[in-house]
Amino acid sequence: MPVFKWIRNHILVSILILIIGFLLLKNNFVSPVSFTPAKSTSTGESMVGAPSASVGVGAGGIDVPSFSLKQDSGSSQQSSERIVIKNSNLSLLVKDVRNVGEQILNFTKNAGGYMVSTSYNRPDESPFATLTVRVPTDKLDEALKFFRSQAVKVTSENLVGTDVTDEFTDIQARLSTLEKTKTKFEGILDKATVIQDILTIQEKLITLQSQIDSLKGKEKALKQNAAFTKVTLFLSTDELALPYAPDKAFRPDVVFKQAVRSMLNTLRTGAEALIWVGVYSVIWIPALAIFFFYRRWRRAKQKVAN
Repeated sequence: MPVFKWIRNHILVSILILIIGFLLLKNNFVSPVSFTPAKSTSTGESMVGAPSASVGVGAGGIDVPSFSLKQDSGSSQQSSERIVIKNSNLSLLVKDVRNVGEQILNFTKNAGGYMVSTSYNRPDESPFATLTVRVPTDKLDEALKFFRSQAVKVTSENLVGTDVTDEFTDIQARLSTLEKTKTKFEGILDKATVIQDILTIQEKLITLQSQIDSLKGKEKALKQNAAFTKVTLFLSTDELALPYAPDKAFRPDVVFKQAVRSMLNTLRTGAEALIWVGVYSVIWIPALAIFFFYRRWRRAKQKVAN
């Protein structure tokens, strides 16, 4: 019969289908088996979960199993160390923006951190700068203390933490499942003799490796962001240029500065309007002259007619 003939020609594929079918039936009738992957040296924690798989057989061979993780609430362990990504913002009133900016960058470099971005605006008048750096999280308190010491006044400061422990452990569990699946496919590939089977399994191995690389990239990014806190600093010699809400309802010095700025903006707007009028004078002056000449000509014509 055709079925038995196909089985004889694809003996390895048939064995794999039987194994996966047995695992599916076992997962349907037996409670999920929890497993514990190797403990991560960076987090000191392990995950508990059970993979469930689904598989399909196409005309050309084997389709790769798709795995999802089911958390076992009864045996889940609470992590003793949480993975938290921190971000901090500081607004600093300083005497010299350029000098303070260089001091902050030097401290960050010496502390083992690095600069993400810098931006200096209006260096000649009321200078304003935005610096974004990453400092080692274990040196964050020391770094914040140094940054504050460079300011005449700290107008605002905040520190926000995002717990990514669940996301990190989920990535680890998914990586463990994918790597085990890849190892099984590699073992089958070593024994495969039919060219179609070899090509099919190689295609699935490429797909698995792509998923593994993507997850490892996310895992590395989470570790990096947790190990280095991002600090954004706003520096200015003008307190009004900093992003913060004034702490007093009425401050004469602030009102005076705002009035001066408003007047300067009005004068600037007027000057810009005069420039536009001057540039377009090549159009409106001839048009105005033609209008006056036409008006005089019409009046003269009316006098002659009278």
